[in-house]
Amino acid sequence: MYLGIDLGTSEVKLLLLDGEGRTVGTAGSALTLSSPEPLWSEQDPHDWWRATQAAIAKLRAAHPAEFSAVRGIGLSGQMHGAVLLDAANTVLRPAILWNDGRSHAECVELGTAAPRLHNIAGNLAMPGFTAPKLLWVRKHEPETFARVKSVLLPKDWLRLQLCGEKVSDPSDAAGTLWLDVARRDWSDELLAACGLTRAHMPRLVESSEPGGVLRPELAKAWGLGAEVLIAGGAGDNAASAIGIGATQPGDGFISLGTSGVLFVVNDRFAPNPTSAVHAFCHALPQRWHQMSVMLSAGSCLKWFCALAGADESTLLASLSQNDSAVNAPIFLPYLAGERTPHNDPFAPGAFYGLTTQTTRADCTHAVLEGVAFGLADGLAALREAGTEVHALSLVGGGARSAYWAQLIADALDAEILVHDGSEAGGALGAARLGWLATGASVDAVCTRPGIAARHVPDPERHARLASRLARFRDLYRRLRGA
Repeated sequence: MYLGIDLGTSEVKLLLLDGEGRTVGTAGSALTLSSPEPLWSEQDPHDWWRATQAAIAKLRAAHPAEFSAVRGIGLSGQMHGAVLLDAANTVLRPAILWNDGRSHAECVELGTAAPRLHNIAGNLAMPGFTAPKLLWVRKHEPETFARVKSVLLPKDWLRLQLCGEKVSDPSDAAGTLWLDVARRDWSDELLAACGLTRAHMPRLVESSEPGGVLRPELAKAWGLGAEVLIAGGAGDNAASAIGIGATQPGDGFISLGTSGVLFVVNDRFAPNPTSAVHAFCHALPQRWHQMSVMLSAGSCLKWFCALAGADESTLLASLSQNDSAVNAPIFLPYLAGERTPHNDPFAPGAFYGLTTQTTRADCTHAVLEGVAFGLADGLAALREAGTEVHALSLVGGGARSAYWAQLIADALDAEILVHDGSEAGGALGAARLGWLATGASVDAVCTRPGIAARHVPDPERHARLASRLARFRDLYRRLRGA
């Protein structure tokens, strides 16, 4: 048995996988965000550990015999977060998360301090990345920065609790702007630009390699054996790729979680930072990937549910696939700024075109459509970077909605595949990495799940959406800087 732990932004998700690759059970525990200032997004790392322990208790209670047979644990997690530790491994301040936008000025400073940043890290400096966050702390919280002895990414702080080791992997580390992505190793040059050295960084192992052994006291408390390996693990999107078997060049998927990601596998490091496309290491050796990222995707629907006073299933049930939604307003999904293609932390969210005839269903459609249009912008940026795709798998919570999947297919003019267990996302990939760490082969483990649904783009709907997409893009241009 193999356990996947996926530390998301809104939930810690666990998945138990058997030796035949079947999902035995899942469990989760919710998390909350703190935003004490505009553009800020933080969490207390201790809440991650409490949520992990609560989810472990649920999974053990539901599947006691299977859980006791766990031999390997894999980790997946939200990328870019900064967990700052002192010499005693005490957390110095709340973790600054991937969707935090406070460090926009520091991005400019980093570009000046590290003129070769784009060549080495392969990415633009954006507030979401880890390096600008440390520059912000150095400037605004100098007493805290002076005490920093270690910087860990979120999933790697969980690993520290699990096994006492400070370890990361290239896929997650690539999102810090401190990694030489082609060499899959820390860059002394980029670290120095932030007043840091390798001594502040965890050691690196590949995602599928062992990265520690579960603490004996935890193994005993959880009823496990003495030698439970913990894999290097991966950033959430690379882990999701492992979960749906996206391992070969050209394989790709869309992740609809809190954020929205379009991910395509490459066999080489292929950066194109000018279009805000990310070029990161994949979770397998000698693999890289390109990625477009929108900061608000599933979170847009969650926000609108709260605004409308209705749950997700109620809102989605009000939509009809045959409705052209010509009367729906245009929705800009930039509730937390945007990355690809705009790199604009101040991008505003908006409804445009509301009338007295606008219904709640119209607004629900507009929210889903706005996210689909954001993904279309991301695909356009990937195409400018030389990547072409015709079919994409859909993973994450958004994969539960057939309406949304078809809307994305029509907007992108690409076939969208929904796999069995697609909503598992990074947790399944994490469990598979735990399996690989015990010595299993990639071919045996990283198979593609069965196709549960296939959404083929409709030419008529694509044509109708094209005019709305043009209005969507024009609206952003008009509002930028307003």
